Amino acid sequence: MASPSADLATVKQQLLDLICTNAYKEGDFLLSSGQQTSYYINGKLVTLHPKGGQMVGQVLLSYLDDSVVGIGGLTLGADPMVTAVSVVAAYESRSLTPLIVRKEAKGHGTRAYIEGPGLPDHSNVVILEDVVTTGQSAMKAVVRLREAGYVVNQVISLVDRQQGGAEYYAQANIDFQAVYTISDIKDRWQALQTTQA
Repeated sequence: MASPSADLATVKQQLLDLICTNAYKEGDFLLSSGQQTSYYINGKLVTLHPKGGQMVGQVLLSYLDDSVVGIGGLTLGADPMVTAVSVVAAYESRSLTPLIVRKEAKGHGTRAYIEGPGLPDHSNVVILEDVVTTGQSAMKAVVRLREAGYVVNQVISLVDRQQGGAEYYAQANIDFQAVYTISDIKDRWQALQTTQA
């Protein structure tokens, strides 16, 4: 696994390998979007992995420019990601506030949709997602954080399934970046199967 001093290219390669060995499965699956698929990526098996979380934090932090002061996402997939990025950032003397967006307002107390320290109005917040298919899930976080007064114009995903998410964000004038595409993962998964055979 990557050491904190490993160069970013090495970390990205090791993270890709972890996704392929821990998160990627082939078979018959039903996605949250309602689509049937022949493969599934359980991003939480990487983002909740101790070394995986560290690598996710390192890699995603490299995608954030200096104007970004907050990182958010829809619970549950984004929870470990926003935490990992904020912790890695703190080790690099950078403050990034993690914001977790609930799917429904809390049923008690403040009845809040957003958990995390508040930021000033018009703060630049980027949405993080583990896997993007249609783009609808992360858009819920975009809408909620905009309603709270933040500027949200970018979504960054670990994996783009290349099933319409990028086009959806383009139509909404949201900058979308993915660390890996499904093609990257399938190619690397196949290569790892060959070397293990």
